Order: sequence, then C-alpha cells, then structure tokens
Amino acid sequence: MKRNDDAVSPVIGVILMVAITVILAAVIAAFVFGLVGNVQGAKVVGLTVSQTNATYGEITWQGGADLTNIAYWNVTSPANDDSGENPQIGDLDLIEFSPGERVIITGTFNDGTTQVIFDKQF
Repeated sequence: MKRNDDAVSPVIGVILMVAITVILAAVIAAFVFGLVGNVQGAKVVGLTVSQTNATYGEITWQGGADLTNIAYWNVTSPANDDSGENPQIGDLDLIEFSPGERVIITGTFNDGTTQVIFDKQF
C-alpha cells in the first residue's frame, strides 16, 4: 500500500497561485487607473515667436481656447526675462534674446496652473 503524504494536490496549488496573481493584478490596476484620473489636460494657446533683429524678437498671440485664461506669462532666456499680463488675440510683445539662445515662455492661468506654451532654440 502506498501512502500519499501531500496535503494539497499540485492542481489546487496552481489554481491558488493563479487566483492570487489575478487579485494582485486587479489591485495594482485599480491603484494605477485611480491616479490617472487626476491628470489635467493641456491648455491650448497659439502664438508665434520671430526674431526681428540681433537682440529682439516678437511674440504674436494667435489665439487658442485658453488664451483669454492666461493671467500672466513669463519669458526665460539667457539674455533677459520678460513678462506680461492678459494677452489678447493679435497682441504683439517685444522680448529680448540673441541668436542661438533658447527661449521658453510659460503661462500662468486663472485657475492657478502653469504650463510651458513655447520652447525653442533660436
């Protein structure tokens, strides 16, 4: 007579491992998808920046769904930092930068969010 000392058959063990894996995957997915719900959409602002001479450029505010929601904007470049408030469609603003410099324009919106709205190496 042969005696079986196994407490649980291998099939039951595999089923339990698969069940634990599925439950763990569901918990991780719920956590990850819960975090994704807090991501805000990007603001839409249209503008162009052109270099007018060796030391100055010009921002032309073109429009976009969120242009009128900009409380103020800031230009960061090695030459100088410029800023302004409440841009409107068609506004022109002079900024200082030289060829080869990187120009970054950020907008701070009425809801308190800040977003890079322009980034280019001239």
